[in-house]
Amino acid sequence: MRDADGFAPEQVQKRLARQHRLAPVLLIAAVLAAGAAFVLPRAFEAGHLFAIEDDPAAIADRALEQNFNSTVANHEIEAALTAKDSDLAKSFVDLAAERKVAVEPSLVEKTSAAVAEDASAGHAAQSFAYGLVTGEPSDVAGFAGTALGDLFVFGDIRDAVREGSRLATGQQADELVLGLACVGLAITAGTYATLGAAAPVRVGLTAAKVARKTERLSAGLIARMSRMLRGVVDWAAIKRAATSFSITEPQVAVRAARDAVKVERAEGLLDLGRDIGRVQAKAGTQAALDGLKIAESPVEMARVAKLAEKSGSRTRAILKTAGRGAIALSLATFNLTSWIVSALFTLLMFVASLKSMTERGARRYFRWRKRRRVQREADATFPA
Repeated sequence: MRDADGFAPEQVQKRLARQHRLAPVLLIAAVLAAGAAFVLPRAFEAGHLFAIEDDPAAIADRALEQNFNSTVANHEIEAALTAKDSDLAKSFVDLAAERKVAVEPSLVEKTSAAVAEDASAGHAAQSFAYGLVTGEPSDVAGFAGTALGDLFVFGDIRDAVREGSRLATGQQADELVLGLACVGLAITAGTYATLGAAAPVRVGLTAAKVARKTERLSAGLIARMSRMLRGVVDWAAIKRAATSFSITEPQVAVRAARDAVKVERAEGLLDLGRDIGRVQAKAGTQAALDGLKIAESPVEMARVAKLAEKSGSRTRAILKTAGRGAIALSLATFNLTSWIVSALFTLLMFVASLKSMTERGARRYFRWRKRRRVQREADATFPA
């Protein structure tokens, strides 16, 4: 006898036995459970990272939890004092205090003394004058001199004359500095007209020039700003006017810049300058320069500005400790997505294996009950 599918009864029994085996399904479920135990924590972490990807302060806090401790704090403070960077040392002291990380009292005292020395009248006056004349400050006082020079157009004219003269004579000119100087000249009048409302932009452009001169501007920002300037500055007009730039006749340079710069097209550049100015206002000049060195795009500079608004004087220490990890996720978005997808797939397969295991178990149980019932009926019909 064979069934409708052409199988003999003993073959049917073997096929049903294979279909009702629990061991393979149990093994698969166990493997999937182990996989879920490995994948789920990482998927939850990835989900958390997605939730904080637009919050630089939360990203920085996560990075500091992994990288900042008493040993790091003491080492960085000592290194900053050795490099005569009292601003960075003070930033680490403030960060350690905020996170309740122990710092050697002697280092705190040395930092306070160094900050007081750098703030002394003689040192500040010398640094201010150096920044005003050269446009390459080394500290806050120096940057104040540089910013004042740009605000009164002296600094921008100096940079425009130097780079414009090189451009006119066929020498190697820094077109990024020249373009920023021309844009600065064009918007300075607006700063006066709005009673300082445009001052953060003016300060931000000055910081960008300083970062470029001191090689603290990231390659990404150099490329982005260069592209922005190509759409804002009429380089042909700049080349024609370069020979007429004169430090003794500022009105010539200002007029040439106004004619060559299309301020209405400079929205992206001005937004970047505004973000740099926000960092400088909240965390200081050196923090702005550190941010320009780390950020690879205007979007990342905006994140640095958000971080500075929440962290203040601690910003430099955070950037020094965490680097780009303070403003960007430490894992690639693809990796985060893959962990989440892997977790969902593992859970789906685990649920499917549980369903299969339940169905097979139910079939075995019902077959056992059926056999018991048939056996009882047989016993009742043919008693021993």
